[in-house]
Amino acid sequence: MANNPDLYNPIDNVGGAFLRSPSVYQWSLQDVSDPDAGRTEDGLMHKNRITQKVKIELAWNNIDTATASAILQAFNPEYLSVKYLDPKAGTYLTKTFYVGDRSAPAYSSRLGLWSNVAFNIIEQ
Repeated sequence: MANNPDLYNPIDNVGGAFLRSPSVYQWSLQDVSDPDAGRTEDGLMHKNRITQKVKIELAWNNIDTATASAILQAFNPEYLSVKYLDPKAGTYLTKTFYVGDRSAPAYSSRLGLWSNVAFNIIEQ
């Protein structure tokens, strides 16, 4: 596979496709706890972490319709492979994600511009 021409893009590729670097890239790590997790009567928390999952908030600001379409189509599959910059690992990792709700508020339909395209991707 060819290398992404944008060396500073935190999203290296989505299913092998290269996209424009996002305007917003916010990585977070979520704990998934056992259903029996909670506080006991003495107030002590028993988290019982089962696993951790990555969530990345993404947005592309001030884009034209063709770019918005390319982004939304790349992130349309139910599950997708994403190579992304992981600050905990200190390098790029490839994992399977699903996409949360997507939004794309129009800026000017006459000019074919969008304020942004925004959504979260969550590790499967």
